[in-house]
Amino acid sequence: MAVGVNRKISAASARTHTRKFRQTSSFRLPSVPWETCFIHPVYFFGLFGQPFSMNPSCLLCILSQLGKGMFKKILVVFLTECLYWAYLSIFIQPPPPKICGSPYGPPVTASRIKLSDGRHLAYKEHGVPKDTAKYKMVFVHGFDSCRHDAIVATALPPEIIEDLGIYIISFDRPGYGESDPNPKRTVKSIPMDIEELADQLGLGSKFYVIGFSMGGQIIWGCLKYIPHRLAGATLIAPVINYWWPSFPAKLSKEAYYQQFRLDQWTLRVVHYTPWLTYLWNTKKWFPSSSVAEHSIDVLNLQDRELILKLSNRSEYQAQIRQQGEFEALHRDMMIGFGRWEFDPMDLKNPFPNKEGSVHLWHGDEDRIVPVSLQRYIAQQLPWIQYHEVPGAGHLFPHAEGMMEAIIKALIFGEK
Repeated sequence: MAVGVNRKISAASARTHTRKFRQTSSFRLPSVPWETCFIHPVYFFGLFGQPFSMNPSCLLCILSQLGKGMFKKILVVFLTECLYWAYLSIFIQPPPPKICGSPYGPPVTASRIKLSDGRHLAYKEHGVPKDTAKYKMVFVHGFDSCRHDAIVATALPPEIIEDLGIYIISFDRPGYGESDPNPKRTVKSIPMDIEELADQLGLGSKFYVIGFSMGGQIIWGCLKYIPHRLAGATLIAPVINYWWPSFPAKLSKEAYYQQFRLDQWTLRVVHYTPWLTYLWNTKKWFPSSSVAEHSIDVLNLQDRELILKLSNRSEYQAQIRQQGEFEALHRDMMIGFGRWEFDPMDLKNPFPNKEGSVHLWHGDEDRIVPVSLQRYIAQQLPWIQYHEVPGAGHLFPHAEGMMEAIIKALIFGEK
């Protein structure tokens, strides 16, 4: 298959596109029929934080047509629902994590380092010996994955790794696999964990970072907080946050509605009421994430063929969530789709003298992460080398020849 095409967009074109779409800097949730607004407080207040875009004059008109008795009944129902949700959020809390190595937790089987805050980070080494390697890389896994899902090592032919002299470190992100959870996790904390991991393992002053899917999103944090440590960076099908302020409202809304309805509701909960995330994703009467449920409906035709290559995941699948879903999957969503400490579109080129490069790869048929928002990012950040892969879905790095092309573009700047 074709390994990709580069889309270069001029600064003038980017400004024109921005003027066309930038109506407001914030993403607004859709309107809903007024009849449903009183059924549930989630509908009425847009999940207790962001009202739906209902015309206030229409709402006043509706209320004026209600008799006092009917209005009181509606108010009672509404307040009862609010109390019910408050009760659930307070008394249905996630169970404590089963920390690896603790008396009631899973055993420790992986190599681990102890971070400065006392947490442990599990890791796995791949490729040539570190002391003889020409290129040292840190791979960041995606959602509902672990250190064993290092596609840089598993999808890249061994002879290529040997010939190029590549050493790769993959690690369990906090809460996954055998890495301790981090209840204080932020957008910044994982890049700082990566820097400490690199220092303790002796990767040198600079190293490459590669992230896939949710791990690709974390690379934005590396570009923000540890750019001085990077020799280069690659984001592969990175998850985006629909609420990043630089996204034009219309574009973000269109991309948001390309998701399945159940995913739309899951992300609303995660963003506006993160304290309901555990409840929403564990109770069967709510729609949960299709990705977390491993639904094949989110896969395009190519993805459904490539997923057969991942059959070996059954050997370690149980380890991924063994410490509990909340500190792994749920916290991943709360951080990834929450309120960020910075806007990626405000980032500056970390390699102004071309001593390194940043690459973003995405499939134009990705049904998990809409390609339209990646194109916009590439327009806003022209220093990123954008590679769009025709006919590719979310799992395209597993396709024949793709990972070789991705690595050579990172190291040698090959198109």
